Amino acid sequence: MYADIMLAVDLVDQPSQAKAVRTAVALAQAFGARIHIITVVPDYGMSMVGGFFTKEHERQAIVETDRALHVFAAANIPKGIKLQHIVGHGTIYREILRYAEETGCDLIVMASHRPELEDYLLGPNAARVVRHATCSVMVVRD
Repeated sequence: MYADIMLAVDLVDQPSQAKAVRTAVALAQAFGARIHIITVVPDYGMSMVGGFFTKEHERQAIVETDRALHVFAAANIPKGIKLQHIVGHGTIYREILRYAEETGCDLIVMASHRPELEDYLLGPNAARVVRHATCSVMVVRD
């Protein structure tokens, strides 16, 4: 049913990702699918905040995030599953959607925190991914 699964994770809030990771792993095992695990380093270079950081800081953040993603994947995804690591850089939901298209994913799995009043049903990134994805999206509540 699924051949390529995009698993979007937030490395800043790793405990809240556990159920989504388990779900993606179970689906990958059941269908022999590849997991494309993605995390995104936000782009702050064009904002007012970006003026306080050098380009080297941004590159270093991407390198460190890539290392952290590999550590996270090694600890949470069994060895027998085909796996691709992706570190996006930019707007979170746009990077998830872009890489899902580029890799030909037929399912995006992502966690969403319990709704607060300001995000009512889904967090802003999950809601945008659901609205704009060209493939199926599974939002896993913790």
